[in-house]
Amino acid sequence: MLSASMPVASARVTATRMARSRLTGSLVFDFAIDHTLHRMVRSSYPTLRRTVSIGSATGLTMISARRTARAVGTLMLAGFFLYGIGTSIAATASPSALLTTGAVMMLLNSVAVVAVGALMLPVLRPHAAAVAVGYLATRIFEGAFLAVGAIALLAGFGNINFLAYNIAMAGLGVGSLFFCVALYRSRLVPRFLAVWGFVGYASFAAGCFLELSEVAGAGLVASVPGGLFEIFFAIWLIARGFASTAAIAVTAPA
Repeated sequence: MLSASMPVASARVTATRMARSRLTGSLVFDFAIDHTLHRMVRSSYPTLRRTVSIGSATGLTMISARRTARAVGTLMLAGFFLYGIGTSIAATASPSALLTTGAVMMLLNSVAVVAVGALMLPVLRPHAAAVAVGYLATRIFEGAFLAVGAIALLAGFGNINFLAYNIAMAGLGVGSLFFCVALYRSRLVPRFLAVWGFVGYASFAAGCFLELSEVAGAGLVASVPGGLFEIFFAIWLIARGFASTAAIAVTAPA
């Protein structure tokens, strides 16, 4: 504070110095803030750039990952009911339009299962590229053999349909083991689901191999854990979707 007894000239000099001091302090403070903000932006830029580049490379965003999850879940449920109802119709109908309807539903299931593999490809690829391709191949294998079985059933060769079905399901069971391992490691879904799926598919594959070895009824009993998993997994994807890692692939290498 300026003294009342201070000469006018001295007071002016003192006031000028105080003003300069305040201005200098303000400039130093502003510089410190700007420097800190600049460093924060620079440090976060590589992460932001990596996130954007990964999202562009995989073609996945939060919205597209959510839609993909819903589509996969819907197709899995649709395939489950299409094949189940189609098989029941075709197995009990005589050669007629009803038999054709059942076979067509079974063929539509083949389309659905292949579509599931195709939709999962961009989701799995950032986490396990080989497994992503392998899972698509597994679904194509399954769909092809189930389609052969449907056509054979339509032509009156029920024994070929039986063989084709068990070969398809055995292949699905074995191929999906790697799929479940990838789900477990990537945490795209809760790990208990991945473990459940692994056990279910292993049981499913074992049952189908036993059926092919003429152990009647083994496939039906062994399919229960895997069948329940696929239903629950599909509902989970529709209701909850994948974890956020599916949207920006944060587990991909930097």
